Amino acid sequence: MPTYTRKHQLSGSFIFHLINRGNKKEAVFNETKEYLYFIKLLKEYREKFNLKIYHWVLMPNHYHLLLEIDEPERISSCMAGINRAYSCYYHKNYLTSGFLWQGRFKLQPVQKGEYLFACGRYIERNPVRANMVFQAQDYLFSSARFYCLGEQDGVTTESPIFGEFGQDVNLRRMAYKNFLSNFDNNKEEMFRRLDAPLGDKEFISKIIKGRGRLFPKRRGRPRERIVAQPVDYDKIT
Repeated sequence: MPTYTRKHQLSGSFIFHLINRGNKKEAVFNETKEYLYFIKLLKEYREKFNLKIYHWVLMPNHYHLLLEIDEPERISSCMAGINRAYSCYYHKNYLTSGFLWQGRFKLQPVQKGEYLFACGRYIERNPVRANMVFQAQDYLFSSARFYCLGEQDGVTTESPIFGEFGQDVNLRRMAYKNFLSNFDNNKEEMFRRLDAPLGDKEFISKIIKGRGRLFPKRRGRPRERIVAQPVDYDKIT
């Protein structure tokens, strides 16, 4: 793994690992056109909410996003809009009704730097773990093709630390391919525990809970609206 600078750990370092699944873990993407429609929605909401989507994958019954948003409190509105728009499209297509998604999406605060690298790899390796492809970049519906092949998808914002994989873009892509292959099972396990924020103690100390979500502290926020929650550091791997 490349080295990463201290500034990425402490300054502007708050991103979200987000996952949502189909109701009862059933498929929500059955045909190529459905994946493409969801990608279209990601492009639209990326502009509308000024999102930076660093890593993503669409699997048959769920999706992952690793994103940054200028106003974290708007993340629920953003995702509700995407999920609602896709649900309408899906039900119109199949003449169905009811809940398409399995409740509210899961949200995990992640620190930039090493955690961003590891989370991006975990996301992009989903199709490999599911034995759908041999290499992550072979899967059509993820950001792996952006980093490994230079394929512009209209969704992915280049990771702020992708440049640390090498000075030349071709070297970066080769190094990133190797990075995807040389994974650590223990680190991947961290991203399955979506109830725990991932970062160092200083990062975690700047997180507060509001409306059932974890957000970065902001100056001037009324105390009666958001109450700080204790964090058990011993449970953070």
